[in-house]
Amino acid sequence: MRKYVAAKVFLVVLFVSISFLFLPGYTAAQKVISLNYSNFFPTMHKHSLIAEQWCREVEKRTNGAVKIAYFPGGTLTPAAQTYDNVVKGIADIGFSCFAYTRGKFPLTEVIDLPLGYKNGISATRLINAYYAKFKPKELDEVKVLYLHAHGPGLLHTKKPVYKLEDMKGMKIRATGLASKIVLALGGAPVGTTMPETYDALRTGVAEGAMAPMEALEGFKWGEVIKSTTLDYAAGYSTGMFVVMNKAKWNSLSPDVQKVFDQVSTEWIEKQGALWDQIEEAGKNFSLKKGNKVIPLSAEENARWAAKVKPLLDDYVKTTQAKGLPGEEALKFCVDYLKKNQK
Repeated sequence: MRKYVAAKVFLVVLFVSISFLFLPGYTAAQKVISLNYSNFFPTMHKHSLIAEQWCREVEKRTNGAVKIAYFPGGTLTPAAQTYDNVVKGIADIGFSCFAYTRGKFPLTEVIDLPLGYKNGISATRLINAYYAKFKPKELDEVKVLYLHAHGPGLLHTKKPVYKLEDMKGMKIRATGLASKIVLALGGAPVGTTMPETYDALRTGVAEGAMAPMEALEGFKWGEVIKSTTLDYAAGYSTGMFVVMNKAKWNSLSPDVQKVFDQVSTEWIEKQGALWDQIEEAGKNFSLKKGNKVIPLSAEENARWAAKVKPLLDDYVKTTQAKGLPGEEALKFCVDYLKKNQK
């Protein structure tokens, strides 16, 4: 009888103990998963702030089981080295641009082509739709949390550019495929990252730069340029990533992984919408500095469009030579924007 009672008590205690594992507050008693997050955007830039909000949301939804140390402004890893440093485990999570490691992501370069982008939300939705469809092997080294991309990259210069001829020989900051756009337009590309560009413009290393209008305020380019040319026909986007070290991801429990996936899915829309919110702010910041905004005529836009069109053909040839479905990827992106972009 005593053995029966003892066994019954043991089972009850065991049941209660196991039940505690599933209580919401239990995760606080577990060993905390400590991660770090590297981002190149300056501390107070809105894309830095929204990235930090992502960190805090993950912490909140895991009931404190995950803690993320956030390092903005390239203080943990330089922008151009962030992806490789995530692969190596120097950073657990990293946010940067695909274009900073040119040639490493040949299929994904389709996002950076001058495809006629009108806004950041469409570009961001497109890059995630592209990834979902093609699952490019070039990203297999990491866990992709989510991707995003800015609205039309435009030309910002220290001296006004009214027509194609004004671009001849001008030193223009550009990375990735944007550097090919500069060459196609007659300029000379200068390869600097976003954080490095302010000084490049200030010192004359670059005479202009290509980026969305948000950079005029977010990176203070409006202080060191004099005009923005609305070259929408040659406008492009830049694909960006938020990725996690693969081994670190695999070490997480399924429940914690689910939280990361849920929060990241929500941040696709948040980050895409933010791109559009800060475009107008960048334009207004530049105008207050006395800078010009120069529209191109329909005829001039057509000239610029003709100059960059061969880049799309080159992308297809280059990817096909590597055995990649570049033609399919390009068609998918063009069709997606025609159908979904407003």
